Amino acid sequence: MEDRARTIRKVFSGPCEFRLGIADLKQLPPSQIPEIAFAGRSNVGKSSLINALLGRKIAHVSHTPGRTQQLNFFDVGDHFWLVDMPGYGYAKVSKKMKEHWNYILRDYLKGRPNLRTVFLLIDSRHGLKDSDIDMMKMLDMAAVSYRIIMTKSDHPKKSDLDNTKAEIETILKKHPAAFPLAFPVSSWKKLGLEELQQQILDLI
Repeated sequence: MEDRARTIRKVFSGPCEFRLGIADLKQLPPSQIPEIAFAGRSNVGKSSLINALLGRKIAHVSHTPGRTQQLNFFDVGDHFWLVDMPGYGYAKVSKKMKEHWNYILRDYLKGRPNLRTVFLLIDSRHGLKDSDIDMMKMLDMAAVSYRIIMTKSDHPKKSDLDNTKAEIETILKKHPAAFPLAFPVSSWKKLGLEELQQQILDLI
């Protein structure tokens, strides 16, 4: 346990630098080290979770949906690259922009052999939405493994959280690329973060 905690501190408290943001696949960096991607609906708490995992503000937290409009790559101490993917499901973004984002996401997912997994963030208060199911289907088609992370898990009552988790896990059985369990976390209360950090270490 002590060795595990030491390793987690070394990786997640060590150097971390923003490398580049891309809005065109031609700008993709060489795929040489493991990548862990984070995806989710706009305002699901993606930036807050990334910042909590790394113990510093590297991802911009905004109350404006659709703020992340590109693939942002962060170099986590040469251990892995963390990829912050564009938020989806934001109705006020133009149809042309949505199509452009979807094109980038599909091609990125299909063309990155070093992508270990996608953490797909779901708001614990609301469960899976249609746009989340669409993203899951995209991941299934790209044969990219993914895991459901339930954000803001400190908000619902425990019984409601347990019910939502069970509902999600029932749906996951129908998706071949999905990990069968959902993982509740809270960036604010620091719940489930160490478990998530350990999952990342296991994957890289």
